[in-house]
Amino acid sequence: MIRLSPIALALVIPGLTLSSAIAATDDMQGMDHSQMDHSQMQPMDDGQMQPAAPTESRTPIPPLTDADRAAVYASPHGHTVHDSALNSLFLADKLEWQDADDGSTLAWDLSGWIGGDIDRLWLRSEGERTNGKTDDAEIQALWGHAISPWWDVVSGVRQDFKPGAPQTWAAFGVQGMALYNFEAEATAFLGEGGQSALRLEGDYDILLTNRLILQPTAELNVHGKNDPQRGIGSGLSNSEAGLRLRYEIRREFAPYLGVTWNRSYGKTADYATADGEDRSEARLVLGVRMWF
Repeated sequence: MIRLSPIALALVIPGLTLSSAIAATDDMQGMDHSQMDHSQMQPMDDGQMQPAAPTESRTPIPPLTDADRAAVYASPHGHTVHDSALNSLFLADKLEWQDADDGSTLAWDLSGWIGGDIDRLWLRSEGERTNGKTDDAEIQALWGHAISPWWDVVSGVRQDFKPGAPQTWAAFGVQGMALYNFEAEATAFLGEGGQSALRLEGDYDILLTNRLILQPTAELNVHGKNDPQRGIGSGLSNSEAGLRLRYEIRREFAPYLGVTWNRSYGKTADYATADGEDRSEARLVLGVRMWF
């Protein structure tokens, strides 16, 4: 084996490099430049030519086909806004026991709909039973029409069964989801004998974890004139605020516990006092929320 000293390596390596460069130059000079496509070349700052950047991808994305759409949608044309499919939902937002001052109370707030994307039939019901006696009960049947992806206008009828004698109302309102997933309802009612009312409701889900959810709720009721038979005064008659913590065992089934604060105002509070009831009351609640 031949061993070269460091000095010899220093003399030989530059020579090899220079020889390689000369050979590469000779190869370039020997090329047939007439066969090159100069339309794909662009000048550099020093006047030399270099290949232009490609204008098309070497692996272009093929156009979508019906087979591609069928792999995603039930229909090869996909879902349209005016879908004619008939869908439905039932939601028991509140189905709970409450520890009231007058005894044990069963309270409910149910809603459901059937229809398509734009037009739906809505049903709502809410009420209370204390010690086996119905104190409040109502049901609403409303036709809803979507005016945006998140809002509906509704109109229909409301039937009160308690308190007092049954009463029928015409109902008009809006419902939907405001900013930050705040669900809201605003409904105006026109009743028999010139009665009028306005109800505002809202709730918001705060995700503590993926399954543990804290839900604040609020409801305000305003009436146009006094109704002594039902213990309702004009103006802001009553309000209810709640705070419920639920755990979603499944998305469709979630037990919860919480607390509510009920308060009467003005003439409504005077009617409550005359009947031996409190103007305000806090209640512990236990219940279940479910939908299908």
